[in-house]
Amino acid sequence: ALGRRVACGTDYGTVRYVGSVSRTAGIWLGVEWDDPQRGKHDGSYEGTQYFKCRHPKGGSFIRPNKANFGVDFLTAVKDRYGLNDEQDVQCGTGSTVVFGTKTVEFVGMDSVAEQQRQVQLNKLVDISVRECAVSHAGQEEEISRTCANMRHINLSKNLISSWETVVAIASQVQNLETLNVSENKMRFPSTSTFTSSAFPNLKILALNQTEITWTEVLLCAQGWPVLEELYLSSNNITVLERPDNVLQTLKLLDLSDNQLLDGNQLHLIAQLPRLEQLILRNTGISSIHFPDAGFGCKTKMFPSLKRLAINDNKISQWLSINELDKLPSLRALQCNNNPFMDTEKNPETLKQLIIAKISQLEVLNNCEILPAERRGAELDYRKIFGKDWLEAGGHWNPEKNKPNEEFLAAHPRYPTLCLKYGAPEEGELKRQQPLTLKNQLLTLTIKCPEKPEQKPVEKKLPESMTIQKVKGLLYRLFKIPGSDLKLSYRSSKLEGKEVELDNDLKPLQFYSIESGDCVLVRW
Repeated sequence: ALGRRVACGTDYGTVRYVGSVSRTAGIWLGVEWDDPQRGKHDGSYEGTQYFKCRHPKGGSFIRPNKANFGVDFLTAVKDRYGLNDEQDVQCGTGSTVVFGTKTVEFVGMDSVAEQQRQVQLNKLVDISVRECAVSHAGQEEEISRTCANMRHINLSKNLISSWETVVAIASQVQNLETLNVSENKMRFPSTSTFTSSAFPNLKILALNQTEITWTEVLLCAQGWPVLEELYLSSNNITVLERPDNVLQTLKLLDLSDNQLLDGNQLHLIAQLPRLEQLILRNTGISSIHFPDAGFGCKTKMFPSLKRLAINDNKISQWLSINELDKLPSLRALQCNNNPFMDTEKNPETLKQLIIAKISQLEVLNNCEILPAERRGAELDYRKIFGKDWLEAGGHWNPEKNKPNEEFLAAHPRYPTLCLKYGAPEEGELKRQQPLTLKNQLLTLTIKCPEKPEQKPVEKKLPESMTIQKVKGLLYRLFKIPGSDLKLSYRSSKLEGKEVELDNDLKPLQFYSIESGDCVLVRW
């Protein structure tokens, strides 16, 4: 049949023509290959167009006996797990045994072997028949009789031509929870008349590289009442639609490697009530905007979203990062390989800017954000943009503090940081002096609060000195091994707050320590 999937060696394709070809005898199959390099032409031969291909050299003709049309599901399972009849013969499960000179026949051995196979098949819970040339379900109800306990099925990269085949298999697996049918280029239902009750317990579904459209997703989703994870990468999905009354239980959605028309497409899926993780890697989006919320406010969109991946995109403006602070539940972000990251050469500074701009973030690009790191990032952000704040109408007097809208659009969290740490003092806003060694030295007081007999010591230390090296210096002062020392510091500007210096590999400047601060030593 036209549209049927076939394999020839390691190559996969779709039958586009069945019939004769001029000046040749017999029947030919016109195949459009998944890999265009396997083909020879666009479906035409000697001036006659027999079928059409998307690629000018994506097609060729083969004889039917060269094509693998696939096997049914159970045959593939038995072959994969060594439970077919041929292997029983090879393993010596015959019905006769020789004792000396006598041959004894065991009646019913074939039925015993079949019963053993049935028992073994019924024990299978997690089944993978990836690349086993599965093309159809097989005899009706045969799967339900023999594999009643299956819960997880991997059907990826087979010869499945239509979604109906998937339904025919799944409808016989009552407790199916996980299904992977990726890398099967198949036809999906295109009208709302299609309904299926084959997936009542399905929680995880992978449809990567299946050429499904978003419209087809929504039509099929009527049969996925409890689905929690949906993987749709590499499907050429460009336009989204609002999922009314479907996908309402979805917690994870992967749309990576689909070139979305624009970032506003996301608004159409923003009301999924339980969506916790959204993967948008390499989707071509250049901006993110939540128009329903103003500066410093939270959006009503994506109410449950905790983890967002927007790496490998075209986001060039920091305004999109500002917008992410509007997401009420966001805790983890992946954003590598976007043009906005090229605006800052120092990767540590870049990381601090993102942390300071998104208040609830706990994980950035798979790295945990420690409390001290957040505090340092927010204090530095407050200093770096302090002069811009003043020039935009900011003031230490709350009654006169009226930064303009342009500043607030670029730095929506700045007022919150001023409330948290106080407005930056004039001394903090002096232009940075040349980076000579003298300018990088910090004058610190070192105290031992639990050892009153130890007098405070004043030291000048480079701000680039690591905590580990500071402990080495203190060992020479107090003769206490560095591994026994616990360090913290008190800022001269934030009374009563003590910050642990808990990472030996970080420099002093990482903790935003300044001259005049006090380092506390305990052991």
